[in-house]
Amino acid sequence: MPDYGLKGHAAVVTGSTSGIGQAMAQALAAQGVDIVLNGFGDPAKIEAERAALEKEAGVRVRYHGADMTKPAEIADMIGFAHREFGRLDILLNNAGIQHVAAIEDFPIDKWDAIIAINLTSAFHATRAAIPIMKVQGRGRIVNLASAHGLVASPFKSAYVAAKHGIVGFTKTTALELARFGVTANAICPGYVKTPLVEAQIADQAKARGIAADRVVEEVILAAQPNKSFVEYPHLAGLLLYLVSDMGASTTGAALSVDGGWTAA
Repeated sequence: MPDYGLKGHAAVVTGSTSGIGQAMAQALAAQGVDIVLNGFGDPAKIEAERAALEKEAGVRVRYHGADMTKPAEIADMIGFAHREFGRLDILLNNAGIQHVAAIEDFPIDKWDAIIAINLTSAFHATRAAIPIMKVQGRGRIVNLASAHGLVASPFKSAYVAAKHGIVGFTKTTALELARFGVTANAICPGYVKTPLVEAQIADQAKARGIAADRVVEEVILAAQPNKSFVEYPHLAGLLLYLVSDMGASTTGAALSVDGGWTAA
């Protein structure tokens, strides 16, 4: 992999104990970036993975267990990263959850949780990071949106609303920070075969009353003209471009990595 000139930089990656966030954190660490991991999971497993990444990449890797529904904990996580590393160059707002149901059956608590974790947490993390990045005169904010930040699908009202909100929030952030050396962009993946998507397959099968293999063929990958899941390296490559000096003029963008899903 090419050298993106990121050695010695510091990043916070929310929702990075599994799935896309974990892969993105690994890609940053491989470039010499110190990382604060965040997410839920078995504490022993998280510590083992943290230590392994630190040893393998030769960077400092810390963990902060901020609950993405609690603003004070999110702000503390950003402060923790700054205290540990003396800087904060990259914020990747990745944390997310999903629930699939018809609007009239959508549990209110699930709606509230999805909006809090998938959208509002990005506001709280960004709000805390901006003063640090402004002082540095450089920063990179990347929000993990979705193709569902650009188009809709049935039975995903809260997720679609949150991801559309993330795209709009990204644009406003970019405009406010355009003169401060800080960029803000959204990555909009199609379907990646993460643990979250595996759960969606089962939920969609239940909601639609069809078998799981039919969900993959007729629902999940039906949206993507290339008929292939997006792979982690496809997302990591875009992330590294955005957070490097090469991405300095790219800001306020919602960048699709979706096999052609949103081209139509």
